[in-house]
Amino acid sequence: MNQIVSEKTSQVKELLNELKIDLWLTFVRETSAAMDPVLPLIYGDSDLTWQSALLFSKDGYRCAIVGRFEVETAENTGAFDRVIPYDESLEPILLEELKQINPGQIAVNISNDDVLADGLSHGMYLNLVEILKDSPFKTRIISAEKIIRFLRGRKTKTELARIKRAIETTLKIYELTFPKIQAGMREIDVAELMHAEVERLGLGYAWPKANNPAVNTGPNSPVGHNAPTDLIIEPGHLLHFDFGVREKDYCADIQRMVYVRRPGETTLPDAVKKGFDTVVKAIEAAFSSIKPGVTGIEVDRAARRVVTEAGYPEYKYATGHQLGRLAHDGGGLLGPDWPRYRELPFMPVEKGQVYTLEPGLMVPGHGYVGIEEDILVTEDGAEFLSPPQKELIIID
Repeated sequence: MNQIVSEKTSQVKELLNELKIDLWLTFVRETSAAMDPVLPLIYGDSDLTWQSALLFSKDGYRCAIVGRFEVETAENTGAFDRVIPYDESLEPILLEELKQINPGQIAVNISNDDVLADGLSHGMYLNLVEILKDSPFKTRIISAEKIIRFLRGRKTKTELARIKRAIETTLKIYELTFPKIQAGMREIDVAELMHAEVERLGLGYAWPKANNPAVNTGPNSPVGHNAPTDLIIEPGHLLHFDFGVREKDYCADIQRMVYVRRPGETTLPDAVKKGFDTVVKAIEAAFSSIKPGVTGIEVDRAARRVVTEAGYPEYKYATGHQLGRLAHDGGGLLGPDWPRYRELPFMPVEKGQVYTLEPGLMVPGHGYVGIEEDILVTEDGAEFLSPPQKELIIID
């Protein structure tokens, strides 16, 4: 049995009872084309072709209703007490299972806020409504958003070990890359050095290779989710990286900063030092504010205040996001009260969640300063999952 599936499906009963939800239904079809994001946690890496229903009840009963040709695959997940095959129609079997369970609520994978809890397609929702139309269950549908948010967010022992391994590998590739950087190289040249290491190790990327790593040299490089360019690394430039590998299905997401020293320079320019130190302090402020029960908006304010009080414009993105199977792993966000984030910044931080901390600012004439650390929320605070960057890496 897939270890992650074993650990995550074992969490479901506890979550349903905590949330007082009788039944969770994941309803899918042709998942090779339209994968519900929660499936790797509760079913593994295999596809489901025909309409399929995965049911988890709060008393611990687990049932999979699948097409006849996928029965063995469903059984091999080890996640279900009962696997029921069908040929012509799933409808009578699903209705009979619902009749036996008689749930007061049926949580399905729909969400206004969390993309990773919104895996039920509109067409499949309409199919489900059609199946339930003449039953007492038609009015019992609710959102499974909280189930999925907690399931993804509360990392298991195996998940944490895999995230830590991805972080270690990411940092190792940084360490191998920095000594090779020279003024006169292009951003894309440096990215190719890092790609070569990822490929040598046979690993994946935490987000698409085209802009992983992001490499930004000097004040004219476009910062964000952009690919490295032909811009030349020059003395006096700040060199910014955003990079993460995907190892055993789990991701790292770490930003690091380099300064390319001018000939004869023995100290950092004041503007560069102030900008770097401000970002370090913003991360420290966010880190110090984190503990279970604090909302994401409170953590974001702590970091954002350090940046603006130092005289810089506020950065136009969230201070941090959850990290796991994806670099942006859904659930609560360490972000501001902006309409685009809807309710995500108001969700409380929880023990076992892994977040990034990534404030940033622009230093005129030198470039962007952005540091990103990965942290684990603990019982009474947080811990860094790797040594945080406190000093600029200097290249002569």
